[in-house]
Amino acid sequence: MSDIQDHFSRESWMLHLFSSQSARSGSVIRRKIRDIDRFAGRAWFLAEMRRRGFPVVENAGQFVIFCNREPIRRIA
Repeated sequence: MSDIQDHFSRESWMLHLFSSQSARSGSVIRRKIRDIDRFAGRAWFLAEMRRRGFPVVENAGQFVIFCNREPIRRIA
């Protein structure tokens, strides 16, 4: 398998991430943390999420990204 990272800059990877219908509609997406570390770098990715105002939570090796600026409430 070829190294996908050679074909994507972090900016193009981010563009690809947010081109999904869920992201465009302001819904929720999730990605494996190891993929974020590999393709974008965790610090850069989280800085970009802060810039966009998108909350991110971590669970079971994944980042869950809320592609909107609405508050998050834990119910149970």
